[in-house]
Amino acid sequence: MRTKSGRPWPSVGRPRPADVSSGMVTGLFSIPEGMAYAAIAGFNPVAGLYAGVVPAIVGSFTARTVLMVTTLTSAIALTSQSVLSDAGLDPKDAGNVATLTLMVGVVMLLMGLLRLGVVLSFVSNAVMTGFSTGIALQIITGVLKDATGYRPEGHNKLVQVGNWLVHVGDWEGAATLVAVVTVVVWALARAVKRLEPVALLIAMVVVAVGVAVFATDVELVRDIARIPGALPGFSAPDFSAVPDLIGGAFSVALVALAQAAGIAPSMPNPDGSRSDVNGDFRAQGYANAIGGLFQALPSGGSLSRTGVAVSAGARTRWAGVISGVFLALVVLVCGSLAERIPMPVIGGLILVVGGELIWGKRHDILLVLRTSWMSAGAMILTFLATTQLPLQQAILIGAVLSLLLYCAQAARQGKLVRLEQRGDGRWAVGERPPPASLAPGEITVLDYAGSSFFAELPRIEGELPSVEGARGSVLILVVRALPDVPSSAVLKLLDRYAATLAEQGGRLVLVGVQPPLVRLLEKSGLAERLGDGGIVPAEPELFAPLDKAIAAARAAVPTPLPRETP
Repeated sequence: MRTKSGRPWPSVGRPRPADVSSGMVTGLFSIPEGMAYAAIAGFNPVAGLYAGVVPAIVGSFTARTVLMVTTLTSAIALTSQSVLSDAGLDPKDAGNVATLTLMVGVVMLLMGLLRLGVVLSFVSNAVMTGFSTGIALQIITGVLKDATGYRPEGHNKLVQVGNWLVHVGDWEGAATLVAVVTVVVWALARAVKRLEPVALLIAMVVVAVGVAVFATDVELVRDIARIPGALPGFSAPDFSAVPDLIGGAFSVALVALAQAAGIAPSMPNPDGSRSDVNGDFRAQGYANAIGGLFQALPSGGSLSRTGVAVSAGARTRWAGVISGVFLALVVLVCGSLAERIPMPVIGGLILVVGGELIWGKRHDILLVLRTSWMSAGAMILTFLATTQLPLQQAILIGAVLSLLLYCAQAARQGKLVRLEQRGDGRWAVGERPPPASLAPGEITVLDYAGSSFFAELPRIEGELPSVEGARGSVLILVVRALPDVPSSAVLKLLDRYAATLAEQGGRLVLVGVQPPLVRLLEKSGLAERLGDGGIVPAEPELFAPLDKAIAAARAAVPTPLPRETP
């Protein structure tokens, strides 16, 4: 698959020093985060660890969103577990995991190859802002237990935050102290400009060493599972499970792709290149198709891990590649040391990353709130759905809200405007609205501005001038904005109005009609009912068809018609 530049793959470039330190930080984060996500969902924790190796390397090499890190997320882990359980399959069976991961990759690849990423362009900015903010809150609630030793109750993320705050007395002192010290060390390191790119790494190493020196009693990575001193080996899929996982693979892919869709707006490419949703779909597909053969759980663009990489100074795609390579080296060479990473350290730093993600969205949130009450409502509803419902349901709600928002905006934007000819012969939008009725023997020129969507038709029909007593009048309707294949209701409206106007002795002329629409009007019989000259095709010169229609209207009437309605 070639990119817009003609290259079969995205430009790789050269790694920068900041990418090395960023990749190391991100790789270390993948150890406790990946293992914890897998364990929570009932998978082998090592499979979550391996999801940060091959998928991260392959995804970063091929993604069009340069900084996107492809790996396991909590939402993907929970959705995958639900899919396997519903199919009656053991989530700890390596063959079942390999089959699901491979199928998820195939679905992603197909969606990218079919260019279905265009569907996301119809998701409104308001909905995407609510979704991304909700995901950031999910990231925060996912580590509250690691940071304080207290696991908040409730499925609703907002309720969990409230429960966590109310039960501050139940927080474990040691865990909370370690998390607070981690945040303080990070803040101090970040205050020094030279140390800013490696602030996360400094905080992780310094506090982890301090916990070991003072023998602080907090949860460590090894309390979740032991890290094998070996690279992921080949894992053969169990193809007998394919029929049971077809629908589930689509669900997991949808959750993963929707999460990843929020990364490009939040972390634009530092090199100024444009992200490509379909390219990102394919990149995640490659990551899963290959990662599934090497013991990895289903993966997708991770907003939290990408946030860690960016906070650590990532500048190119090499940060994600190095994170996977470094993780593999750590597992192979010093897994026993990695097992000693304190979970409160990871919890404290993820709280920082999640907070930065939400803070970074503040301008988008304020913009949506100031735009319109409908956009604000869509954003708030999507945010609430993302924090209270399973992610796949929240995605569907967001899609429906985007559709409803589009319908409402289309209905409001569709209108007719009066065109007037200036003294120099040029056409311009008139200062007055369309006339309430057509005057006998006069030419009226109106321009249709809309999308021909059925929701706007009542508004358009209400703006059409009354035809009562319009003998000898001509309504010239410019339809440059009308799609090649408009709503059938539009054709019925035009046919009905033309017939009513003809009964009064007037005429409707359509101007600027595109060739495909001309053929459709001919097939429907409307062209014949409009008569000769009733359809004036579009031309390269914008207003040439309109001038021709005016001349024809004057010539068709025995007595001279006055100039178009002033």
